Amino acid sequence: HRGGRRRRQEVTPHMARKLYDLAGAEPERRFSPYCWRTKLALAHKGLDVDTVPWRFTDKDVIAFSGQGLVPVLVDGDKTVHDSWTIANHLEDTYPDRPSLFGGAGGRAVSRLINEWAALALTGPVARAILMDIYERIAEKDRAYFRESREKRFGKTLEEVAADPEGNVKALRSALEPVRATLKTQAFVGGDAPLYADFIVFGHLQWARCISPLQLLAADDPVAQWRERILAHYEVARSAPAYAA
Repeated sequence: HRGGRRRRQEVTPHMARKLYDLAGAEPERRFSPYCWRTKLALAHKGLDVDTVPWRFTDKDVIAFSGQGLVPVLVDGDKTVHDSWTIANHLEDTYPDRPSLFGGAGGRAVSRLINEWAALALTGPVARAILMDIYERIAEKDRAYFRESREKRFGKTLEEVAADPEGNVKALRSALEPVRATLKTQAFVGGDAPLYADFIVFGHLQWARCISPLQLLAADDPVAQWRERILAHYEVARSAPAYAA
């Protein structure tokens, strides 16, 4: 707190809101792109949440959700998983708060961005930072991470990471549609950030929080947009990060 004064915390229904959030070996090292989408969605809506550090092998901790992946949001008496489902839950449950989509059309287009990012961005970012993730996750998670990712990529982690320059180049190329969009508007969502921004930003925040690798050139419109998002959302800006 600043100036020796502590802000009084009100006891309101939001105190029951809890998010299970992927963490590295350090509990404060939060790096899931999908959890970041959810945290920015909550911040955009002005909704407080308590985050719970969760590791890859803590499947039993979230077994109550009926599956084994985060984010998992407990919102009062509701449990919601999957970042896209959570975004829709927040939009529909809190319609009086700032919109994540800007209307039905924006929600539909955001669904396309959601699917595009899964196909176009997840792989390139993962290839660029795979070994950095492995080195910074909890020891108990490493065997699971290695086995699952090597099965996914069909190569060892070391082989995937063997061409860092090529991996960064591939990611920058994948971001070209975003780059072209940001040359004419401040945010993916237009004049102000919306959930479509959080989808793309989550992938870059994933890298920023777990890897020192500089994925973007300083003069890249995508890097400048990322800085605007960080300026908008304190939860993202203040997160422990390795990269600028």
